[in-house]
Amino acid sequence: MTSISTSSDARLATVRAAAPYLLEWLTTQVATRRTPGAQVCVRYAGQVVLDAAVGLADVTTGAPLTTEHLFRIASHSKTFTGTAVLQLVEAGRLRLDDPVAQWVPELAGCALAAVTVRELLGHQGGVLRDGVESDYWQLIGDFPDRAALLAWVREHGRVYDRNEHFKYSNLGYGLLGLVIEAVTGIGFAEHLAAAVLTPLGLTRTGAEYDPERAREYAAGHTGLLDGETTRETIDHVDTRALAPATGFYSTAHELSRYAQAHVPGDTTLLTDDSKRLMQRLESVVSPYGVEAGRYGVGMELVTVGERAFVGHSGGYPGHITRTFVDPADGLVVCVLTNAVDGPAHELAVGLVHLVDVALNPGRGRGTGPVTPPEDLPPVPAGVTGRFASLWGRVDLVELGGRLVVVHPTAPDPMPGLEEVEITADGLRLAAGPSYGPSGEMIEVGPAGPDGPAWLQLGGMTSWPVAQFLARRTAMTRLPRVSV
Repeated sequence: MTSISTSSDARLATVRAAAPYLLEWLTTQVATRRTPGAQVCVRYAGQVVLDAAVGLADVTTGAPLTTEHLFRIASHSKTFTGTAVLQLVEAGRLRLDDPVAQWVPELAGCALAAVTVRELLGHQGGVLRDGVESDYWQLIGDFPDRAALLAWVREHGRVYDRNEHFKYSNLGYGLLGLVIEAVTGIGFAEHLAAAVLTPLGLTRTGAEYDPERAREYAAGHTGLLDGETTRETIDHVDTRALAPATGFYSTAHELSRYAQAHVPGDTTLLTDDSKRLMQRLESVVSPYGVEAGRYGVGMELVTVGERAFVGHSGGYPGHITRTFVDPADGLVVCVLTNAVDGPAHELAVGLVHLVDVALNPGRGRGTGPVTPPEDLPPVPAGVTGRFASLWGRVDLVELGGRLVVVHPTAPDPMPGLEEVEITADGLRLAAGPSYGPSGEMIEVGPAGPDGPAWLQLGGMTSWPVAQFLARRTAMTRLPRVSV
């Protein structure tokens, strides 16, 4: 990947400089999507470059969301469980090819007795996903305890043969929790705290809902259905025997620190050998012939642009979460949202795209050579800002030393992004194939208290948002008047 510099210090400085716009873009997205709130933490080269919260922790009270609020991170729990398993493997206390019944004797003689630890980690054990009664996911009844988990697994657990299909299974990870307890002789939450959380200094992360910290949690919220404009809050519950699959809570800051520990070179939790094993591709998931995802050993594998990420998503009643970790470059992006329809994945993807725009300026539209960083002319003072027209908002922003046009309300900033060339004749959009006005000159009005007085892009004028709102009524009524 081409970058503005081979120096990690320079790349870190570039991402830091982009952070204010990352937050501005995120704030706009949360408002546009009517998401109650979002916590975000971005790390690069081991350093925090953005740690922020936008929106509300609870729509019924109007309490603002902070970076200290706790989120249920759901299936991120699987990565913690996988990490604990690999630690035990490194210590010689457990083997990946151990059959589950070796450690959970209640499963002896049942159809899943021979399923191995590795097959459970990679969802290749063919295990029932959530149980025969899974309405606990919408708070009807309780999550299964140990007895219910074992009963369901013994009686109904086998859906496929081992390694016949990738089959995502929360029950399978519940079994891994029982394996960890059998190996260590202590409770799952207690072991995870000692083996994973304490070495990282995490004090706002835990394996299960903590009622003593109830006031610290961000409220979960229902989704918006069929034109609804209001949401209801969702109470938090514990996940009992499924804590290893979905019980954890954390903040974006602490979750990103944990994620950073999975970058090669950080041996706080695991050796690099174990990290490579967790991050190696085990399954390509292609229902009906269309790829839907990739999975390793306790981690998802996701490609965004030119980056190969590991990490996980999470879906808990009222909280949707996503973490990306680039093991090669050290970029970590963690987004936590507090609604059933929270766009955590989409927000994380957008932040990655904007980081890469900053780190890779001068690429134009892919039709010519990349401009070396040292050859980029300086961005003129007083030209950046946010503008609005009848067709929405547009940002003219500096990222990585290059002016770019970003449509901040678009779900993904990349398709409509335009790079701006600074020429002797003025500002011009980079040439190349486009549905937009690529290759054309743009004009920026004189600077004022709200930034430039106007932006003319593709011949259409936009103004600072407040000025546009003052003009809008006259612009939309006949007979036409001068605005």
